[in-house]
Amino acid sequence: MPKMVVEARIVRNTEIGVNVKELVLYAPEIAAQAVPGQFLHVRVSDSYHPLLRRPLSISDADRQAGTISTIYRVVGQGTACLAALTSEDSVNCMGPLGNGFALQSQRPLLVGGGMGLAPLLFLAGALCPHPIEILMGGRTREEMFWADMFHGKCDAIHITTDDGTLGSCGVTLDVLPEVLKNGAFDLIYTCGPRIMMEGVAKVAKKHNIPCQVSLEDYMACGIGGCLSCTCAGKNGTRKKVCSDGPVFWAQEVMA
Repeated sequence: MPKMVVEARIVRNTEIGVNVKELVLYAPEIAAQAVPGQFLHVRVSDSYHPLLRRPLSISDADRQAGTISTIYRVVGQGTACLAALTSEDSVNCMGPLGNGFALQSQRPLLVGGGMGLAPLLFLAGALCPHPIEILMGGRTREEMFWADMFHGKCDAIHITTDDGTLGSCGVTLDVLPEVLKNGAFDLIYTCGPRIMMEGVAKVAKKHNIPCQVSLEDYMACGIGGCLSCTCAGKNGTRKKVCSDGPVFWAQEVMA
């Protein structure tokens, strides 16, 4: 799939949660090619400070409108620069990058935590009209604005929060066995903290359900040249998260 570098006009850059913003870009060339699981590599400033681009998961692509969306948390200098931009600005954007999810499931279960829910939002839209269930986790009710975003895309939404202020008290892995018992799923897709994905992969293996994981890592070039985002693969191999992934079959990168 071709990669493009474009000057993408900002359509909107709005706050949707505490320190969380949704960035919508007019980039028809990228929107026409993007598939769920891929990401953008965005230059957040016209200067060389910060120097490196920021990888941002694609949360939606509207081919008719020519827009591409991403959801990000403001956590450091790079995302703070991005958060300050308005609809009067544009950003230099490379994409779509990486390998996406396999869209072969007829009865999918999505499992996401925190900002890992962003690429699953795009995935849920692509898997319709198949019956979809999602299990999502966060720390508090305040963080679970995601539920409204998945409403209409998923037939069932299961929620956990660490403090019990919304849904079940605990983490996604506490609820996953019960969700699996009540649904005949043929593929599990997961994105979020690595410890969560490792747990999901183990449970999926126990139930003989194929599982795909979407990894996150620090990236420099975003196209597989610098080797800064390699991770351990099967049989002692090394995988590049940016170009071999970020989506992998669980058995490729997890025990």
